Amino acid sequence: MSAPALHPVESTAAPAPAPPVGVPKAEKGKKDAKAASGSPLELSPPPDYFEHRIKMFDRLKAEYDEFLKNQPRQEINVTLPDGAVKTGTSWQTSPLDIAKEISKGLADRVVIAKVDGELWDLERPLEGSCKLELLDFEHPEGKKVFWHSSAHVLGEAAEKHYGCHLCLGPPTDEGFFYEMAIQDRPVVPADYPNLETLSNSATKEKQKFERLVMKKEDLLEMFAYNKYKKHFIETKVPDGTSTTVYRCGPMIDLCIGPHIPHTGRIKAFMVTKSSASYWLNDANNDSLQRIYGISFPDTKQLKEYKNFLAEAAKRDHRKIGKEQELFFWHDMSPGSTFFLPHGTRIYNKLVELMKQEYHKRGYSEVVSPNMYNSKLWEQSGHWQHYKDDMFVLDVDKEKFALKPMNCPGHCLIFDARDRSYKELPIRMAEFGVIHRNEASGALSGLTRVRRFVQDDTHIFCMPSQIESEMENLFDFLENIYGLFGFTFKLVLSTRPETFLGNIETWNEAEKQLSDVLERKYPGKWELNPGDGAFYGPKIDITIRDALNRSHQCATIQLDFQLPERFKLKYRGPEAHDDPEKVTRPVMIHRAILGSLERFIGILTEHTAGKWPFWVSPRQILVVPVAAPFKDYASEVAQRLQDSGLFVDVDNGENTLPKKIRNGEIAQYNFILVVGEEEMKSQSVNVRNREDVGTKARSEMIKLDDVVAKLSALNKERRLENKLL
Repeated sequence: MSAPALHPVESTAAPAPAPPVGVPKAEKGKKDAKAASGSPLELSPPPDYFEHRIKMFDRLKAEYDEFLKNQPRQEINVTLPDGAVKTGTSWQTSPLDIAKEISKGLADRVVIAKVDGELWDLERPLEGSCKLELLDFEHPEGKKVFWHSSAHVLGEAAEKHYGCHLCLGPPTDEGFFYEMAIQDRPVVPADYPNLETLSNSATKEKQKFERLVMKKEDLLEMFAYNKYKKHFIETKVPDGTSTTVYRCGPMIDLCIGPHIPHTGRIKAFMVTKSSASYWLNDANNDSLQRIYGISFPDTKQLKEYKNFLAEAAKRDHRKIGKEQELFFWHDMSPGSTFFLPHGTRIYNKLVELMKQEYHKRGYSEVVSPNMYNSKLWEQSGHWQHYKDDMFVLDVDKEKFALKPMNCPGHCLIFDARDRSYKELPIRMAEFGVIHRNEASGALSGLTRVRRFVQDDTHIFCMPSQIESEMENLFDFLENIYGLFGFTFKLVLSTRPETFLGNIETWNEAEKQLSDVLERKYPGKWELNPGDGAFYGPKIDITIRDALNRSHQCATIQLDFQLPERFKLKYRGPEAHDDPEKVTRPVMIHRAILGSLERFIGILTEHTAGKWPFWVSPRQILVVPVAAPFKDYASEVAQRLQDSGLFVDVDNGENTLPKKIRNGEIAQYNFILVVGEEEMKSQSVNVRNREDVGTKARSEMIKLDDVVAKLSALNKERRLENKLL
């Protein structure tokens, strides 16, 4: 059954090993898989529920096929996105038939259809005249369907291998997973070849994905053996109604679909990792296991993906953090990062950047408490919706909690005295320490922590100021992300079904946001209807890194709720005539870097540890060619250090080539070599990190010039590691 993956538990696992050379092709997979895991490839006999499900499916499918045969056939018009119209027959012509009529290449490439905006199986007959879109793997929705179908193939393999009870099998942004209950056996990497062998067998068989509508009572009978599927049927399917199942081979699953036509469309399949989880993400429930995978319609894409994994492993921030002595974690404080001196340099540089921008852009920094009485969180609404993710303490016989966000404290600061419209907007910024009680299994390096700091700001403004504040924020975003070479995408999420406030206020706010987005980024932003927060519309900003991965760091949210809950008010111009008349401000939540910890993790992997000069923890290494020049090397280092740069001197006993190589490995941006000629002329020999491995003597530059050029590179925060 498909379901969204909320905070999937992460783990690391090596890709399945390649089969050994020399094994005959037909036997290679089975022999290797069995040898790797020590378990049989598949259970013999197979689980009893296979036969039970198939018998029910065949009987009910025959009834459905008879129903289908008796539906009236009428001529229908099928309108394509370019306006072309194809004719067909209702209850007979399928989207795949239309694709074949256009071209064989299209029919082979397309993975799913959209009929009047609804995703639709390619081989499911059209029921009337409609608008038709044909989506391939490169389309985001096509990719999701392809990976959802692949999850079913993985589920089939898991049932054959483990005899497990399946729970959820959704697509994710990076492939898919299937969650399952396995009796007395953990999933281990040695199982992956077995699962891949069984999955590849299913794809070679070109098993059709068959859709069948079933009544609730029939579903409960079919899945009587599986308490997890029964839970979904009992809680998600109203009495007297129906839903669908899909079959591929012996695997039949509760699922709303849709799916690809057959498993043969999957040309490359790989199990990537596994992890433990809890049923319905609740630690009080059964312990389950998740197996993750990736698949593609072309074997070349899997090869590219493996290359991507290899590059991602090289860039893993946990690996680089250890190699460069930047940060680490300890069991004595899980989910809390220890920043070492060089890591703290990066951290402080980012904070310094934001503080300088705050000063230029009219922000005021504040400091608020780390711990509040639970009454504050009840007033803000967090206690009702967020309590389980908070660290709660008993203090003086009352409940307190460490803050998981800064906004309620900023509301108290705003409300500390009377406010006038002449003061607005008030841009309140804080690098506050935040604590969130993430599940221990979800913790992952810098990207998922319990203790972190955000570049958090809250703007209190009048409704008429929303548009100008948004323009300022977009300019802020461009400036910051441009420093690191990040591109970004913006998505506007609008009023959900359940919302606070009146529709007129929402409509005006959404119009202001869409107007400024279109003016600033015409045609380059997306609309996500109905996905706003209940307290206001929001803009989510995702950045793309050097490996083309997406990360959400920034968010801009309009909030009508907290000002109401805290009864925030300011006196408008009309208060001159009516002193009792007050107005609620609009609150804008804004973060650009987001969590500093997470941003440093993203930046580490984006740069592969080759830091831009201005944020680099190791900017310059000075190396004397021999002992007589150690004093001059120290003099050079002192000059640079006095200019505010991070400088080290290698006056050790290693040879000159060894010292230079050590500096290159440590990712110093520049290595300055000094000898007799440099000392006499008060110069340095400059080696750029980008010229690693160069044997030739580098350019000799006057020390005064080098100090000026390096200071300018640092001050201007240029991305390119180059002296101008």
